[in-house]
Amino acid sequence: MASPITTHVLDTNLGKPAASIHVILFKQIDGIWKEITSGTTNSDGRITDWLEGEAREQGVYRILFDTDSYFAAQGKTCFYPSVNFDFRIESTDEHYHVPLLISAHGISTYRGS
Repeated sequence: MASPITTHVLDTNLGKPAASIHVILFKQIDGIWKEITSGTTNSDGRITDWLEGEAREQGVYRILFDTDSYFAAQGKTCFYPSVNFDFRIESTDEHYHVPLLISAHGISTYRGS
């Protein structure tokens, strides 16, 4: 079974994938955020192996992206030193792809396919 949750980060200023961003995935359990996994984006800006082989679970999740370190490695400062957002899994038979588009002064996300 493939990973139920994946992410992809694109640097819209450079027009290419954002590699080497540390990302943490949390799940809200009894009102408390619990870290369930973490990873680093690959050369294509993706993390595709989170929770691989594990059953999909309903709930509210949070993804935290360390954008400060990514931009610091380029010799830049950024307005958003970290980006995090929450999303809900309702259907356990669907894949949840959560992309992030970043620049040093802007962010955007959407539910991908």
